[in-house]
Amino acid sequence: MRASVVIPAYNAEKLLPECLKSLSDQTVPRDDYEIIVVDDGSTDSTAGTAVKCDGVRVVRQKNQGPAAARNQGARMAKADIILFTDSDCVPERDWVERMLEPFDGDPKLAGDKGRYLTSQRELAARFVQAEYQDKYRLLEKHREIDFIDTYSAGFRRDTFLRYGGYDTSFPVACAEDVELSFRMSNGGEKMVYVPKAVVYHRHPNSWPAYFLKKYKFAYWRMLAVRKNPNKAIKDSHTPQLMKLQLLLAPFALAALAAGIFISPLLWLAAVMAALFLVSSLPFALREGKRDTAVGLAAPAALYMRALYQFAGVAVGSLDLFLLGRHDRTVGADSL
Repeated sequence: MRASVVIPAYNAEKLLPECLKSLSDQTVPRDDYEIIVVDDGSTDSTAGTAVKCDGVRVVRQKNQGPAAARNQGARMAKADIILFTDSDCVPERDWVERMLEPFDGDPKLAGDKGRYLTSQRELAARFVQAEYQDKYRLLEKHREIDFIDTYSAGFRRDTFLRYGGYDTSFPVACAEDVELSFRMSNGGEKMVYVPKAVVYHRHPNSWPAYFLKKYKFAYWRMLAVRKNPNKAIKDSHTPQLMKLQLLLAPFALAALAAGIFISPLLWLAAVMAALFLVSSLPFALREGKRDTAVGLAAPAALYMRALYQFAGVAVGSLDLFLLGRHDRTVGADSL
């Protein structure tokens, strides 16, 4: 057996069947991989749905969060390579094959990651996909990476277990994959990006849902950075312009508000707004060539994204660094 595919699932009875159907008919022989569904204390018929699928192993546990569920699946795995995806993902037919190829060719490889696509047509979802494409553009420049998302992740089982798996102090599906990736990168482990290993996903299809996810991720990212402070400045996945925008957007708004009482600050607000607009143009122009509507929406969407990310960073930092806690319940859905 070459691989164990682990899928954490919580109240996923409606989403899981399509995921399992795609995994049951891969280009590699079915005997070469197993499928493990870890039911994380679901209150619906998630486990029953998984049991109905031939050849799927179902592991049940009390609700402990996705990090604990993935770790449990890894412990139960029989193969030397663990592949993770999520219950709301639909891997392409050659996904297992593509994810295994780098391990077959490099015995020193510790992990790899694939790529998201979506078939959604809502503008917000198309913008999310463009945002992912922007990050993939960065990853393609690196021979090795320091970030593996859980939706399409591969690890050598012994390495994954040696690092203790995902940190269960992350109770929700936000940034636990970032933290493990940073930890493994700091440990000198080799990880690579595999653009041909594709899974389809349903991105947020409305702007409020998207911006809320940006807040959640930024909040929990503070815990990942607290545990791996050397990654605060730069990593292989985050555009540096995004960090600049995170500062420009709220301070431009603050200067505008203060300018009501101190008029010279209106000029400062105008300058910062102009700088933000200029910083958004590379993304807007690049993605606008593929999708005109996304390009036109980009400056405003990036501005709102920066505001929500700044709020997440501020509240997360307050909880973690000043109050000594990081236990707000900000949502259990993955990014």
